[in-house]
Amino acid sequence: MTSQASPTPTTLNEWLALLEQRHFKQIDMGLERVMQVKQKLDIHFDCPVIMVAGTNGKGSTCAMLESILLRAGYRVGLYMKPHFLHFNERARLSGDMASDAQLIAAFEAVEAQRGDISLTYFEFTTLAIMKLLADARQDVVILEVGLGGRLDAVNVIDADVAIVTSIDIDHTEYLGETREEIGFEKAGIFRPGKVAVCGDPLPPKSLIAHAEKIGADLWLMGRDFNYQGDKQQWAYGGRGMRRNSLAYPSLRGANQLLNASAALAALEALREVLPVGAQEVRTGLATVELPGRFQVLPGQPLVILDVAHNPHAAATLAQNLDNMGFHPYTYAVFGSMLDKDIEGVIGHLKDKIDHWCVTDLPLPRAASAQQLKDALLGAGVQPEFRRDAARSIETFTTPAAAYANALSRAGENDRIVVFGSFLTVAGVMQARRPGLH
Repeated sequence: MTSQASPTPTTLNEWLALLEQRHFKQIDMGLERVMQVKQKLDIHFDCPVIMVAGTNGKGSTCAMLESILLRAGYRVGLYMKPHFLHFNERARLSGDMASDAQLIAAFEAVEAQRGDISLTYFEFTTLAIMKLLADARQDVVILEVGLGGRLDAVNVIDADVAIVTSIDIDHTEYLGETREEIGFEKAGIFRPGKVAVCGDPLPPKSLIAHAEKIGADLWLMGRDFNYQGDKQQWAYGGRGMRRNSLAYPSLRGANQLLNASAALAALEALREVLPVGAQEVRTGLATVELPGRFQVLPGQPLVILDVAHNPHAAATLAQNLDNMGFHPYTYAVFGSMLDKDIEGVIGHLKDKIDHWCVTDLPLPRAASAQQLKDALLGAGVQPEFRRDAARSIETFTTPAAAYANALSRAGENDRIVVFGSFLTVAGVMQARRPGLH
């Protein structure tokens, strides 16, 4: 399907608006169209490429790799997604977001070469950002996979090291209903003769079998690398090196040592071409930042932002909330896409939250606040209809309105956890911008 002729956009927002409505499908699995345009654009990297896939933990692992490598003095190109407030967050060069002008030039390059090949928003922007990173001549490039692995647009690139962080049930309509099916899709980023790191302590047999079948050099957590630690510090042990007396990652949460270990395994595999010293690793981990991943904001009441939108991530969020100590009441601002396992998410968190502020989201495929309320009631969450109610469920049309309500009701020793879709967290981030609470 070809696009209708339209004026060439001149601003980044105009480009994004055009791309959002151009292709007939939001998600159109397959690499053939992307590969054709990639070849026309002559996208290739003359530096090591690290690719990161997984159900959860991709963003954290990418951020740790970037932070460590920047501390070691390397020019690091990074592609991450989705963004919270600005599309530019998706492309980083040496630690800085790409400018509008850089992105527009990359979009124009893709548009000039695609001919009559129709690309989704994700495919078009992925090609543009990979073109931008390739032309910027970085020392190392880190690419985060969007959905799955095997058929994701990022997978038109051959990575020198491929990382799969975790495998759990998500995007079942595209990836399959079981961990075995999903593990096979994630393993699609592995390459023959190249290092393939799996940070999941219980990897599906399908992932191991695919790595062995194609002749990838598979590094498994617990077999080829591991970690140990106490309250003060931790240590990484790999195939041929140890890193001791490490600072805990500044990213909070129960699974961050799994993510950090997978990142260090990738760096161990690349140590001949990208040597990194002990101090750079310590400093990189201690200073890494990533919005929206169990991000605890300063002030009272305590506000936590977490893009937990599937049961695996919700279980981790529940564990992290338990580890925080006592708070009289916990308020939730929760919004979700309709295709997520909403009941599974609620199941992990219903006993951790006293007051639910559920919200609509500005996408047709989002669950409505009423649907979320019905799911909570179905899960046995019983609101109390009295002035000093200890449990409540209220519905809102926007994340900002839901957050404002939670803020107006929470005491200074309470906490507010904003979670679910990226759009939920982004809506609250927008509401909290300078000049607003």
